[in-house]
Amino acid sequence: MEEEKDTKRLSVVVSVYNEETALDQFYQETRKVLESLPWDWELLFVNDGSTDNSQKVLDSLAGLDSRIKIISFSRNFGHESAMIAGLDYSTGDGVVCMDADLQHPPECLPEIVARMEEGYQVITMVRTSNASAGLIKNLTSSGFYALINWISDVYFEPNASDFFGISRQVAEVLKKNYRERVRFLRGYVQNVGFRKTSISYQARPRVAGESKYNIRKLLRFSFNTIMCFSNMPLKLGIFAGIFSALIGLGVLIYTLITRQGAPSGYATIVVLICFMFAMMFVIIGIIGEYIAVLFNELKDRPIYIVEEVKNL
Repeated sequence: MEEEKDTKRLSVVVSVYNEETALDQFYQETRKVLESLPWDWELLFVNDGSTDNSQKVLDSLAGLDSRIKIISFSRNFGHESAMIAGLDYSTGDGVVCMDADLQHPPECLPEIVARMEEGYQVITMVRTSNASAGLIKNLTSSGFYALINWISDVYFEPNASDFFGISRQVAEVLKKNYRERVRFLRGYVQNVGFRKTSISYQARPRVAGESKYNIRKLLRFSFNTIMCFSNMPLKLGIFAGIFSALIGLGVLIYTLITRQGAPSGYATIVVLICFMFAMMFVIIGIIGEYIAVLFNELKDRPIYIVEEVKNL
């Protein structure tokens, strides 16, 4: 069995941001599962600028086992940057990305490895339910996937999460070719091709703490995703122009039929003017967002900055 374990290695990338109360339990549960696998393994914890005692807990764990690797950022760069750093530093034949709050069940790891041994190179984990998210968040998540699938040429698996497994070949593609500053990593994973499958799982209750994504961050994340995979919002100007022309044609026909000149009423004129200006400013704002994305890419600043590493 030990000789078989040496043939392949699984890299488990874990994003950490203020998870000091969950890290020890996560490690204990995940290690038990990893020890049962036919592959060797490594745990890569990426400390994304935590402000609590997460770094001390991670240092303690790294001192217990050399297979625990620590990558510490100089500041908070965000969950996506942490996963990219984990991919950059991973060395396994397969890579799994997951969160440290145990909402992504470690007991799914054996099935992911089994799919990899069957030859699958992309394993998306599809969440069937998440009771801790609440009705509103679940509804908005479903609405988001419906919208992005409607306006994008790429199909995204509804409720696919940041919990996924990929082969070394796919990891190398993501490392070399998907280095955007504004990104949607789970979308890239579904978009690279290769032999793909999905596994359903039920999200577990959060061990400790609360979600790091507030409404503002979720909206920003949604906007960035749409801009990464669709140019449809830029075409709103064309649709708005057609719509405005149809309104003008309707007013012209009404005038000719009634022969009363322009429709009377100060309120009608004000409403039409406000509507047209609102539409124009929305379109200008959308164009501005796309320009902001281009500006961020042109600046070419680092996706993350590593302050220190341990056991690497």
